Amino acid sequence: MSADIDFGVATWVKSSYSGSDGGQCVEVSHSFVSARVVPVRDSKVPQGPALAIPADGWSSFISAVRQGEFSAT
Repeated sequence: MSADIDFGVATWVKSSYSGSDGGQCVEVSHSFVSARVVPVRDSKVPQGPALAIPADGWSSFISAVRQGEFSAT
């Protein structure tokens, strides 16, 4: 699915839920909507791997987060 996508050209956005203490830092990119994937990476390791989440799966995940289906620990 993502083998032909160059995530190096992505525009990344840090999650508003990421801590400011340098701990939990998640970034997503909406640069590949046409490819129907949402790349997700650890902002502390920007040259590291990125997960290519299917766009419909990402939408389901975001809906679940907004509905409080995950507890913060």
